[in-house]
Parts: sequence; structure tokens; C-alpha cells
Amino acid sequence: MADAVEKLILQSDWQESLREQEGKAWVTYKRGDKLGVHGELETQGISSEGLPYLIGSDGFSVDKITKYRIAVTYSGQESSITRKFVAPQITYSTIHDLKKKVLSLDVTPGGLGISSDSSGLLRVWEARTGEVRRELTGHYGDVYTCKFFPSGIVVLSGGADMQLKIWSAETGDCAATLIGHKGGVLDTAFIDRGKNVISCSRDGTAKLWDVGQNACLYTFEECGGIVNCCSVGIPENSYSLGAIEIPTGQREVGTEDKLLLLACENGTLQGYGLQSRKKVLELDCHSAVNCCCFISNVHVVSGTQDGHIAVSDIRNIRVPIKEWKESRAAILSLVPHKQGFFVGTGDGSCYFVNEQQDTEVELTGSDCDPIYSLSCDGSHIYSACRDGNIRRYCLNHF
Repeated sequence: MADAVEKLILQSDWQESLREQEGKAWVTYKRGDKLGVHGELETQGISSEGLPYLIGSDGFSVDKITKYRIAVTYSGQESSITRKFVAPQITYSTIHDLKKKVLSLDVTPGGLGISSDSSGLLRVWEARTGEVRRELTGHYGDVYTCKFFPSGIVVLSGGADMQLKIWSAETGDCAATLIGHKGGVLDTAFIDRGKNVISCSRDGTAKLWDVGQNACLYTFEECGGIVNCCSVGIPENSYSLGAIEIPTGQREVGTEDKLLLLACENGTLQGYGLQSRKKVLELDCHSAVNCCCFISNVHVVSGTQDGHIAVSDIRNIRVPIKEWKESRAAILSLVPHKQGFFVGTGDGSCYFVNEQQDTEVELTGSDCDPIYSLSCDGSHIYSACRDGNIRRYCLNHF
């Protein structure tokens, strides 16, 4: 049974609203599905540094505020909770048309971003400025996933046209097209430096590809339906990845110590020894599993369509370490960070869960528009939103 959690919800544009003289921002305390407590934060003057002096109503108060961060406390008869909220350092509104959903994005530590939208546009841009550098044209229909190879200068994309494409981020040229799926390509993952890659699809399969030969090396077919997300990790040495019955060819590189996670529409999180091809774990979830990722060499996290998050130990997959719901909205994106992870949801909530599985920071900016994708470059976290914006948050503000 998932735990009922406490949470604070703050007006999405609090940063702008509270800068004004007599500015106001609403705030809500919620616990599970119970009725919430609603209050207001109100500006009572501005300091010489440009920061507001704030008072709260209905049990709410402000512990600290900076240019991008505010810490809000609710103290009621039965509970006391403090939550930090971080506003975007910058919002990029010109990379994509604001009438189009940003479906996927990735950012490199070297300063390049790649993102796709619901009109089929795939664009490379400067992470520091949001300036568009290249438009990658060649897919037909929506591009569901786009990621940089570990080199940071080559892009892998997949979409509704059932194709995977490999691009030069420097020239915009398409170097290769991988064909073999019979449904839209929903996600991809790299093995080591990317000589081999994984893709998963609406056709109910995941495929292992040899990039150099543009060839499929193996198809995982027994997934039980649409595969929404894939992730590759290296489990601890003692974890059994299954016996290898058929020797692999020379074109298969780096699969021997890898575990493949698949988030499936049929409500399961599945794990396969990548080289053995054997299923080594399966977790039954509440509903369709939208996303998954590794957060350590033994711990994984998954998110479902009905809003459940489960942190599990692969050595005892049947009983999650912790399972909970922050809201009724679908979990749409998960990104690991420092033994914890960022979460993007269908109601616009975006937050960081720490190593103790406690929600530590909320990222604001989206006004109830779903967060479809997240990416972390080590110093910033970026979000892709239905409202057409890409928001950048500085990790130092946490």
C-alpha cells in the first residue's frame, strides 16, 4: 500500500508575484486525498536587496527567501512541514513554438541541448542562451525521444515513424537510420560509449542495435505490450544476470555486465540480463509504468500512470523499499541525481527526492502543464513542458 504523503503547493509564478508591492501568492497544504488547507503569502515591503518581506495566513509562514528560492512552512494542529521551492533561472520560450508540446530533451555538460516537440521539430541549441544552432529534419511525425551520445556531439532520436536516426550535432547531417521497429520508438539507452544502443517501442519490443552496421543484434519480444521506457545499468557484482546460452558476436560490445530495465504499459517493470537475454526481475505495479531509471547499483525507481513512485532493491524486487503517491497525476519522467532523483508529472509538479526518499525541493514555473522530460547536466536541471517552454534551474539554488 502506498504511503499518503504531505505536500505544499505554491503558486507557479511566486517569484514574479511576490516582487510587487502588496504582491500575493497562494499556497496549499495537502495530505493524501484529504481536503487541503489554503492560505496566502503577502508582500509587506521590499528590502534594499530587492527581496520581499512576507507574511503568511492560515498557518503558513516563510522561513527564508532569495532571488530564486523560498522556504515555506505550514504549522497546523496535526502537522508541521517545511518545503523549499526553486524558480527557474531562465525560461526558454523561443526554442519551440509555445503552442507545441516539448516532448523530449537532453543537455550535455559541454553546453549543448537537444529537444523535440509535437510538431516534429528536432532542434540543437545552446544551453547557456537558448539560441537554436541546428534543426534536424528527416523524421515523419512526432519525435518522442532525443538524446546525446556520451560524446556530446552526436544525437540519437526516435519517433512515430518507427525509425531511429543518428545525427551530427555539429553539422545537422543524418549519419544513419535504424529501421526495424513496427511501432513508434518511445525511448533509447546507450551501452557504454554507444557502439551498441537500446530502443523500445509501441510494438511491444526492445531492440539491441549495432550502430556501426545499422543492424539489430537482438529483439526482446516477450514484454507483454508497449514498452514506454528503457534504462541500462551495471548492478553489483554478486547480482545474477542469467546464464549465457548462445555466444554473442564481435559486434556486441559491453553488454556482459549490464542489466536492462523496461517500463511496460502492462503494469510491470521488467529486468533482463543484456548479454544473457534472460528475464531476471519483474515488479507488478499499480498501472502502466511510464518511466524508470537506476539510482545506484542495486536501487531502481519507477513511476506509473496513476501517480505511484516505487524505489526498489533489485535483490528483492517483489517488495519496494518505499512506494508512495504525491498526487493523482501520472509520473512522466525520472532522472537520477546524487543517489536521489528528479520527478516530472502530469500536473506540472517537478521535484527532487533525496537518498532517504524524502521530497526535498519543488521546481516551480509550470502552471499545471505536464512535464514530459527532464535532463541534468551536472550543474543545472532542465524541464520540457506542454506549454512549449524549456526551463533551466540552477542546482546551486537548492
